[in-house]
Amino acid sequence: MPSQEIRFTAGEVELAGTLTLPDGEARWPAALLLPSLLPRDRDGRFDRTRHPGWFAEGAAPGLLGRLAEALAARGVASFRWDKRGCGVSGGEWETTGLFTLVDDARDAVAVLRGQDAVDPARVGLVGHGEGAWIALSVAAADPAIGPLTLVGAPARGLRDVLRRAVSERARRRLGNDPEPAHPLVAVLDRALEELIERAERGELAMTIHLPDGPVTLGLAAWEQGFRISDRALATLQERSVTIVHGAADAWVDPEEGPLLEAALADRSAPRRIVVLGSGHELAEAPDTVLRDLAADLAARLQPRRLPTVLLSIGLR
Repeated sequence: MPSQEIRFTAGEVELAGTLTLPDGEARWPAALLLPSLLPRDRDGRFDRTRHPGWFAEGAAPGLLGRLAEALAARGVASFRWDKRGCGVSGGEWETTGLFTLVDDARDAVAVLRGQDAVDPARVGLVGHGEGAWIALSVAAADPAIGPLTLVGAPARGLRDVLRRAVSERARRRLGNDPEPAHPLVAVLDRALEELIERAERGELAMTIHLPDGPVTLGLAAWEQGFRISDRALATLQERSVTIVHGAADAWVDPEEGPLLEAALADRSAPRRIVVLGSGHELAEAPDTVLRDLAADLAARLQPRRLPTVLLSIGLR
């Protein structure tokens, strides 16, 4: 399957990503792939290029890279990129707010729609964790966005989700937790209550101390996540949604799935899938599961009416 490196301008920085196309010549339906929380590269893996020492070695292949291959095999193009300050993208992850990440995703949608091999009337979103919040935000403001697939999506605000995740990881450390002990995650778990307090007081930044030195985090992204939940954003959706959760997710409790499903039920008739034996990254899921998720999205990528402003610039 062919792939292309694409660089695009988002605000004041240049971001870099990969467009993956199915084999053959056509105008393909397409999906934008949005990564989860913390520094991530375009494949959805924790970023070790720009953040060495933050994460343990030996992590599994990224979910978004696996999905891109599965989607291409089902005749769906996809675009994914390194988050700000990650991989080869410009900017700084540490000081980027959630609303800026939403703007980046909107710019990426425009890039995807502008590709000659993409049908701009058939574009959907796949959001993983934090990316689900971003996907819901982008879709709420863009009626031409088609179906959504939300993987490991929280229903409640980030404050509640993180507190439960910290407790779950502490419980698992007493047993046999297969997840690597990431230095950044350990520090954030210990500092979470202070981070919440500082963000809610309106402080702009907080310094945490990793083994290789201090890191100053901007608190805007955290405070935004505390205030606006996926469940609230779900009430703005009128499109097909599939909710996917790993049954062993230690980041976003699987019980968030039914809450999000209920919030979507009136308008979206969502489908919910639980992947047994898998955590937040779905790393344990066999390729057959990824192929099924790709087939599910491909079947839902029906044409949607493009706004007049898009038709006026030649997207047909």
